Order: sequence, then structure tokens, then C-alpha cells
Amino acid sequence: MFRRFTLAALGSVALAAAPALAADEVKIIDTAELSGPGAPSGLNFQKGADLAVQEINAAGGILGRKIVITHLDNQSNAGVAKTVVAKAIDEDPYVIIGPIYSGDVMVTMAGVDQAGIPQIMGGEAAPLTAQGYHYTFRTSLSQSAAMPKLAAYLANDVKVKSLAVVYVNNDYGKGGMGVMLPELEKRGIKVLANISTEQGQLDFSSVAVTIEKSGAEAVFIYINEEESARLLTELKKLGNKKPLFGETVLISNKVIQLAGDAANGAKGHVGLSADAPNPLIREFAAKFKKAYGFDTDHNGIKGYFAVYVVKAITEKIGKFDRKLFAETLRHASLTAKEYPGILIDTRYSENGDLDRESFLVEVKDGKQVVTQVLPPVNGPIK
Repeated sequence: MFRRFTLAALGSVALAAAPALAADEVKIIDTAELSGPGAPSGLNFQKGADLAVQEINAAGGILGRKIVITHLDNQSNAGVAKTVVAKAIDEDPYVIIGPIYSGDVMVTMAGVDQAGIPQIMGGEAAPLTAQGYHYTFRTSLSQSAAMPKLAAYLANDVKVKSLAVVYVNNDYGKGGMGVMLPELEKRGIKVLANISTEQGQLDFSSVAVTIEKSGAEAVFIYINEEESARLLTELKKLGNKKPLFGETVLISNKVIQLAGDAANGAKGHVGLSADAPNPLIREFAAKFKKAYGFDTDHNGIKGYFAVYVVKAITEKIGKFDRKLFAETLRHASLTAKEYPGILIDTRYSENGDLDRESFLVEVKDGKQVVTQVLPPVNGPIK
């Protein structure tokens, strides 16, 4: 069970974890969802970041300085997330990583931009990088990059003509639908049921019934981890035969773990996968499992990647300069050959979005199986 901190307790934990730093240390503050509905994501992100810090420090740090990382719990609550990031800003870190939930990121970007502190976050909602801020960067594909790939797969490969759509009524879910629905319409796929659900929702029996009665050929599910598992379980109880599709979360390791065999057969697009045919990602997944005793999901990769981006960009500019860091990361191309810790060749754009390979997967016998590798949208990364 994940502990829910009060703000007072959170502050005391942070102070205990982050003593005054020496001049030869690099302060990174993680502001993830360590309790509440986002805890499965936040725990993976935290552990991935910790593993990167351990490796980098063991190899001599960044430009000879060791990293000191502090984890602050935003409780999967946007109000708390804003307070937590404000506290992080007051502690004057070199870089802030997180949050993961798009709604939590949304309320923190203005603060980090005003402070001039780079923020490397895990949110995927399309609007996050459309605000004109210069210090916020992604760790994964945005919905604007991912949804067209999935819609094309549904239309061209699966040849779906109609869908029942289930989404979560928050910034993440609404942002995804804002991109996905026009992509479906463009390809002639009709939405016969458009079902809104709530973050933290426990009962999905009526949602499952609505899907079954919709007359749709297939289902597109775009909700958070625990909720996805509950819906899959309810659909299995009803004997669902409709193909199930998702983007990143539905076919994530955490959903597979929670839903059991109810997840088998689910398909979708993922920007990151521990089962990708990429030797560096596979090596990371094995190290993560050895260190923590459980399999990583895409959020573990995000946390690890975020810290290694800090190392790569700082070494590229040759000094600790937050403004130059942000300027350099915009439009940066980072190859795994030159910077193995980033795991996968990645290109950043002016607004903090990124481009890279992604994957089509299917859940088979409780495992993600990659069925196709999709190239970067804008061509090879060099």
C-alpha cells in the first residue's frame, strides 16, 4: 500500500531527504504521483530515476559531480502537485522531473517556466506543450504523435469500421480524445458509443454493458491503469468478444498484472515498452527487475530516461547552466550510440515534444509482445 502524505509530513520528508548540498553536487527533484490513483505510475518513475542516479554516480557523476535526488509525493492531486512543485522550485534544483499525470503537469508548467528551471515530465496530453513554455520537456510521445499512428493501424491493418470509445474525464483523457476522434473521423471509423469515466472510478459494470450493447465492432480504451484493469475484468465477465485496443496504458505491464488473463488479446500502440526489440531497453528492464523485484513499465523507462537526459545535455554544453540546458535540449538529437543511458534514439522539437520509434503490441499469455516497430515521424535520428 502506498502512503498518503499530508503536506506537512511531505515537507518534513523532503527536508530530511535533501540536506544542504555541497558545491560539487547536482540537485534533481522528482515530483511524481507516489500515492493515490497514480501511484503505480509514480513508483515506476521513481525507481527508474533512482536506478539512473545510482549508475551515473557510480561512474563519476555529471561533469564530476554526484547527483542528489529527492522524491516529493504529489498524491495524484493537481492542487497538491502545484504546491509540491512550488516547494521544489524554492529548493532551487538544477532540474525537476515529473509529474506524470497530465493534469498535474498542467498546473506546474508556469511556475517552472517563470523560475527558469528545466522540467522533464511524464505527461502525454497534447495541450501540455502548446502553452508556449520554454522549460518543459517530455519523456514520451505526445498524444498528437501517437494517436495518428494508432488510428492508421485501426483503419489500414485491422480495418475497423466502428468503435466504442471509453475515456477518462481529465486532462489526459480529454486531450487524447481531442486528437483521436478527428483521426478516426478522417479515416471513416464511426464512434457508436463515446463513454466518459472518472479518475479513480471503481465500478465499470455499466460501462461494460454499454459497450456490449453499442453494436460497435471493437473498443478503444483510454483510461488509467487501475481503471483499465477493472474494465477489462468486467468485460471478461460479460464474455466480451469485441477486439480491445488502447494507447500505452491499456497494454502496459501494470494493467496486465492487475487484470490477469482478462488483458490477453488487447492490442495497441506504445511509445515505450520494456519488451521492445531494443537491447538497451531489455538490459534496463533486467536491471530494474533485479534491483526492485518487479517488472518495469513504460513509466520506469521514462524516469530512467529523464535523468540520463540531464546527464547528456549537461555534458553536451559542458557546464551547469539551466537556461543553456533548455536552449540546447530544444531541437537536440540524442542517439543511444553516443548516450546509451537514453536507451532509444530521440529527437526534441522547439516546444519540448519528442520524436522516436514506437511500437504496436499485443498482450499474449500475460506478456507484451511487440508485433511491429514504427519509425520516427520525421525520419531517422542522427
